[in-house]
Amino acid sequence: MNKIILNKENQSGSIEIKNKTDKSADLYIYGYIADEKWYDSDIIPSDVKDLIDEVKGTNNLNIYINSGGGSVFAGMAIYHMLSRIKARKTVFVDGLAGSIASVIAFCGDELIVPRNSYLMIHKAWTFAMGNADELLKTAESLETIDKGILNVYEKNLRSGITTSAIKELIDAETWLTGEEANEYFDIHLSDPLEAVACIGKLDYINTPKVFKEKQEEPEKLIELLKLECEL
Repeated sequence: MNKIILNKENQSGSIEIKNKTDKSADLYIYGYIADEKWYDSDIIPSDVKDLIDEVKGTNNLNIYINSGGGSVFAGMAIYHMLSRIKARKTVFVDGLAGSIASVIAFCGDELIVPRNSYLMIHKAWTFAMGNADELLKTAESLETIDKGILNVYEKNLRSGITTSAIKELIDAETWLTGEEANEYFDIHLSDPLEAVACIGKLDYINTPKVFKEKQEEPEKLIELLKLECEL
């Protein structure tokens, strides 16, 4: 089948290397994580691989994330690719690391989350059709995916936080501000960003009001967040 690449309405996304020197580089991952590039704004694993090749030999890599998530399999591939980079990796959440993007955020040696940015964690979900046996297999697959995601979170829990505690948050689709995430995960807080934004529309149950209000102007907000990171 021939694929048609479209411009997704009300969606903005970009992945790029900036401020590259012999010793350091900045990698921006802003947008929807996808298995295949159906839209110009989609970010797929091969995009990340191409940019990783550009920063080979870099001592320090800063990774900036602003994403509501997307494909679990694509996101896990990106997480593993970034984890294998030998450079010291510092990850910054510029607004939102939601769903599988919250897993990608833990690929580094240090995760920095502004007090008013968000991590969103929830159980994997999908669309399915078929008979009872086929639907049971789908459910089993989702449970396996949830275990893989939980394994990443477990590696980054603060001392004293139990797996059952974080699992309860996952089951409830929990949106954690930087301050709240700091109670559960081994992260570092930073001062609040002046603007908190997501890229495009978020179709989650508990999407905070701040993101719903800012979905109308994603292009303007992404440029503002980039500017703040460069100051």
